[in-house]
Amino acid sequence: MLLDTASLYFRAYFGVPDSVKAPDGTPVNAVRGLLDFIDRLVKDHRPEHLVACMDADWRPQWRVDLIPTYKAHRVAEEHEGAPDEEEVPDTLAPQVPVIEAVLDAIGIARVGVAGYEADDVIGTFTARAGGPVDIVTGDRDLYQLVDDEREVRVLYPLKGVGTLQLTDEAVLRGKYGVDGRGYADLALLRGDPSDGLPGVAGIGEKTAAKLLAEFGDLAGIMAAVDEPGAKLTPSQRRRLTEARPYLAVAPKVVRVAGDVPLPDVDTVLPHAPRDPEALRELAGRWGLGGSLERLLSTLTR
Repeated sequence: MLLDTASLYFRAYFGVPDSVKAPDGTPVNAVRGLLDFIDRLVKDHRPEHLVACMDADWRPQWRVDLIPTYKAHRVAEEHEGAPDEEEVPDTLAPQVPVIEAVLDAIGIARVGVAGYEADDVIGTFTARAGGPVDIVTGDRDLYQLVDDEREVRVLYPLKGVGTLQLTDEAVLRGKYGVDGRGYADLALLRGDPSDGLPGVAGIGEKTAAKLLAEFGDLAGIMAAVDEPGAKLTPSQRRRLTEARPYLAVAPKVVRVAGDVPLPDVDTVLPHAPRDPEALRELAGRWGLGGSLERLLSTLTR
């Protein structure tokens, strides 16, 4: 089981009241909410291995170099010479180091790699996996990894993590008309304002799905643009031609990496805390209470 950790703690932050606080009055709603999420996921799905995948770089420069608008609207006010910072609510940012420390003390593998997003870490673990993989994320970008043959599916939270959409190829075909392999092409053609991807003007989701059904993939569509007899409307042909510079670089930006240099980590789900003393200190300082106790009880069982 691979967790898109930021996606989950953002959901926890907005789903759990900020009245949930540590003894010193600091909100810990994201921390406790994430622990409750993990507890529920382990109870319901019983993974043998679990990795909390992190954004070591939420907006990698190599992606920005290819598409400058990539996630540009999410950038907080920049300072001269300083790296981009993602806009994060004031009371969430201080909770992230606490989340990291608690996961480490429990012994849940936590992996982020410099220069890459959590999606890329997830993509690489998935590529290397020798068995079934469940990816837990509220980010549809990872639908591109769904693969029935390799037993890779996305667990997409609809309400907390108690109600999950178990996303396999049948679900993708029913909703989008493509399988996992085709989802990245659909996304880059359609565009995604939340990621700053312009897409191809005039090509929405349904048109993109029809083009992929007709021509197979992005390469097939672009080959059709150069084929006078291909079944493209004049408008589609013109718009795809105009979008060539974008379409030449968009695949590298949209497709998750599968070759990230992952560290050598123990991904086996722990049955007891790795550092009980540190965990006791964290639990007391941050008032983690029942959320942590429930998770530890579940791991022990």
